[in-house]
Amino acid sequence: MTASTDDTRVRASRPRELPVPQLSLVVLIGVSGSGKSTFAARVFKPTEVISSDFCRGLVADDENDQAATPDAFDVLHYIVGKRLAAGRLSVVDATNVQADARRKLVALAREHDVLPVAIVLDVPESICLARNAARPDRDFGPQVVRRQRDQLRRSLRGLQREGFRTVHTLNDAEQIDTATVTRTPLYNDRRHDTGPFDVIGDIHGCRAELETLLVELGYAISRDDAGRATGAHHHDRRAIFVGDLVDRGPDTPGVLRLVMGMVGDGDALCVPGNHENKLLRALRGRNVQRTHGLAESLEQLEREPAEFRAQVEKFMDALISHYVLDGGRLVVSHAGLIERYQGRASGRVRDFCLYGQTTGETDEYGLPVRYPWAEEYRGAATVLYGHTPVPAPQWVNNTMCLDTGCVFGGRLTALRYPEREIVSVPAERVHYEPVKPFPTNADAELAATAARREPEVLDIGDVLGSRVIETSYLNRIGVREDNAAAALEVMSRFAVDPRWLVYLPPTMSPVATSALPDLLEHPDQAFAAFRADGVDHVVCEEKHMGSRAVALVCRDLPAARSRFGAPGDEIGAVWTRTGRPFFKPELQRALVERLRGAVEQAGLFDELDTSWVLLDAELLPWSAKALELLRDQYAAVGAAARAALPVALDVLAQAAANGVEVVDVLERTRARAVNAAAFTDAYRRYCWETDGLDGVRLAPFQVLASEGAAHQRHPHAWHLDLADRLVAADPQTLTPTARLFVDTTDPGSLAAGVDWWHALTASGGEGMVVKPAENLTRGAKGFVQPGLKVRGREYLRIIYGPDYPEPANLDRLRQRGLGHKRSLALREYALGLEALDRVARGEPLWRVHECVFAVLALESEPVDPRL
Repeated sequence: MTASTDDTRVRASRPRELPVPQLSLVVLIGVSGSGKSTFAARVFKPTEVISSDFCRGLVADDENDQAATPDAFDVLHYIVGKRLAAGRLSVVDATNVQADARRKLVALAREHDVLPVAIVLDVPESICLARNAARPDRDFGPQVVRRQRDQLRRSLRGLQREGFRTVHTLNDAEQIDTATVTRTPLYNDRRHDTGPFDVIGDIHGCRAELETLLVELGYAISRDDAGRATGAHHHDRRAIFVGDLVDRGPDTPGVLRLVMGMVGDGDALCVPGNHENKLLRALRGRNVQRTHGLAESLEQLEREPAEFRAQVEKFMDALISHYVLDGGRLVVSHAGLIERYQGRASGRVRDFCLYGQTTGETDEYGLPVRYPWAEEYRGAATVLYGHTPVPAPQWVNNTMCLDTGCVFGGRLTALRYPEREIVSVPAERVHYEPVKPFPTNADAELAATAARREPEVLDIGDVLGSRVIETSYLNRIGVREDNAAAALEVMSRFAVDPRWLVYLPPTMSPVATSALPDLLEHPDQAFAAFRADGVDHVVCEEKHMGSRAVALVCRDLPAARSRFGAPGDEIGAVWTRTGRPFFKPELQRALVERLRGAVEQAGLFDELDTSWVLLDAELLPWSAKALELLRDQYAAVGAAARAALPVALDVLAQAAANGVEVVDVLERTRARAVNAAAFTDAYRRYCWETDGLDGVRLAPFQVLASEGAAHQRHPHAWHLDLADRLVAADPQTLTPTARLFVDTTDPGSLAAGVDWWHALTASGGEGMVVKPAENLTRGAKGFVQPGLKVRGREYLRIIYGPDYPEPANLDRLRQRGLGHKRSLALREYALGLEALDRVARGEPLWRVHECVFAVLALESEPVDPRL
């Protein structure tokens, strides 16, 4: 008896472990003074907890103002909704003892397809009263606590009926103080599982064809003493079945025996189809119509032992609606799944996985009309599914239907992932006559040719209208319809072949305006900005007097053909920051060949284990791209000033000699003449004669990507070292980028950076770009600017006009606003990085172009082009 009592005490003293799904809405329930806020602060992140008291403070400046409660809960529900929409666990800290308050929260969880979890703090009334009495802000009487406790006690038994998937009850202060929360992944979350996989379409009782397909895929089938297939094993791959294993075909038990064995042995995963769902209900005695092959399955299963039928029932009951795999890059569901349902859990999500989306109409055969969700799908994950038979598998917006109607005389199909190779075997015969005629093989080939979307094919529907782009860096980036239309005009008329155009560089923000006399920009503001973002080390790179250029270079023609299609049988291309070619085809071909030779000689192809590289660079001189701009805009201004101002000076000088009061006008005109001469000298530094490629120089400063890798996480020193090796390999074509590393916390290092900038600009240079030395850098408020340009006084004369340094003009220019420009720079930067990630992963061209096109569209936003 003593030992038993001691064991009970040990068990009682052990801390309670409360499992909570990683994505869920946690509702704390307890009377005032039960310790909800203290408990939440101990076991959850501060940002995860949304308190009703805090929301009252937001709307009324007083957390105890009960009159503000309705508005406070409006705010609370809004915040929780935004967090759940973003896929973040959220905790509601309020009494929640009233059923109506909980009902609204359960509805909010359902709206966002997450699981609601209740944690009840059932603390004795005496403790709550004592705690409230010790707090001067709790001036309500004990009757409030008694009323809340009465409401709580009446609610406890019905919480699961209200919709809470899990209910944890902590019954005393010790349990509350020692309980821990364990975050558990949802059953559908298998992001850690990277494959490789063989995803197999609807089988419908076609056991013989399944065995043939598994052998074709390289699986070894195991059998029992009766020769029945009980499993199949591959030495390094696993199968995933998209459901509809049963009904219509000749051997539903045989298919189930094989698939159940594979799943049990860890050789396969399986999601349920609508036919498994219906069969399960029939096996449990529910009243279901025995149509669409269900009668045949039940008859076949009746011939099996009761033990086997029980195993089938248990197996189908345990199937998970869908799986998210390979870091979120693959989703498998029976009927497909739209992006906002992926990785979520609710009845609505399960229904979509089982039945897809219908319009509510029926066709001439009495079958439901399916809504074409895949045609509107723009998610990052590849979605593989079945459910609706198709004549041949086809890619539609990164989705593929693998149900090719084996039971109707079609084929049984699998997709190898990540290779994206289709493997299929023909049906042995027509096992079940379809209600709706199934296409012949000839029809299938024709339909597949017409409907298949090849990875490199672009669709205007992907870029028209307002769009939202999901990136790994800034989440959702919007593109307005009018900006998209402007980008389409540029890309369709002037850009290089889209198969090359895998990246556009972002715009760059200038530094904050300097307060120093005669200067609009100065390095001090760049150093201070990065120091404020927690960046201690930066690199200052020479800003070349040229045009931003992107160069894609392949090792040879076969590599260019296999990876990019080799438009025009070229091995690469060079384009501007708006996607236009710099040169006519013959000159571009020659430049790319020189770059290929430099990359080869520098050993980058072998070192990066790649057949192609993408370079960020500057092409000099500026006149190589902007000759017409220089001639028509800058040279015209300079020529007009040189022609008019000397004449004006002569006239004013004669007037002054004759005693006319024109001294002020004369001085201003002399100043304008000096400014005009300085303006002419400034833009002429960016022009020199070129003959073909003679005189053209390229200054590489970053290796953006290569096969299988985007390189934004390498520090700039790594990139600049590779650039130096390229310059050494071909110093006639390539030019180095001077650089200086600066410690933003060291006054001496900062002074050296300023001196270096003065030296660059005094010798006629444009200035410098200051970047975080580590390259891609996250600060306290998110990713920091990838670079800030600090332009010299004389270069800015080209941008703002000859007379911009005059005091009155400088005062006006110091009012320039940089907020929109900085926002634009970060958004374009995030889109560019996302494009690099996608091209490095080998994603379809349309997925890469989604980001590239968005960068070009954002360039149409109304921002002062001089910034």
